[in-house]
Amino acid sequence: MWNGAISFGLVTVPITLEPATESHDVHFRQGHLEDGGRVRYQKRCEIDGQVLTEDEIGKAYEVSKDQLIPITEDDLSGMPLPTARAVEVVAFIDAAGVDPVSFGAGDYYARPKGEVAAKPYALLCQALSRTDKVAVVKYALRGRERLGLLRPVGDALSVQGLHWGDEIRSPAELAPPETEVSEEEVKGALALMDSMAVERLEDLGEALTDHYTEALTEVIAAKAERREPVAPEGEEAETAPVVDLMAVLEASVAKA
Repeated sequence: MWNGAISFGLVTVPITLEPATESHDVHFRQGHLEDGGRVRYQKRCEIDGQVLTEDEIGKAYEVSKDQLIPITEDDLSGMPLPTARAVEVVAFIDAAGVDPVSFGAGDYYARPKGEVAAKPYALLCQALSRTDKVAVVKYALRGRERLGLLRPVGDALSVQGLHWGDEIRSPAELAPPETEVSEEEVKGALALMDSMAVERLEDLGEALTDHYTEALTEVIAAKAERREPVAPEGEEAETAPVVDLMAVLEASVAKA
């Protein structure tokens, strides 16, 4: 999906970027309830009312409600963007120093491109693996410059997209009012955390199963076969207001 190179000082590593994840979500279409026909949308020009095809539609920036400025692919390709074909390493940072709220702007694997890339690729991967640092990188993808982290995943390198600082909301307005928490309550919470600790995500076993998608797939299959869906096993968790926080913590530790 992207061809370029990792730029690490004077070292250049030719790579391609590939998606690191894939979606298993069940996707719905819109249908006419009366006869089951599929509902489709038409793209229509507001000025002349003409229904347009994809090759008649281009990008435009809205200056005001009634004024659009066309932006062509030539306009975009002519921009002076040094990262257009490079994943440029700009710094190294401790992995623990990156706030997880910055993540979520796309995850990719960097595949070495050709034999000439094998050695510098392996060198960068092994060097990063021996430290607690990750590389801060800049790169261009889908017409805009992006910020990311380059990190080893096994014997491969991944590029994890980051949100720019001005895209992240301040959590200050969401904080609860000042509340007193006792030392005993903190120790109870820590004990509960210890009782639920695992070494790796893979150790969670059944908890990693997407039960919602399983149940939804069963509902769709049942409707297609004109039968009642099989009821899922297990009981729905009950929730209740917290009255005695210490009692609830102790009971949770015992259950865990």
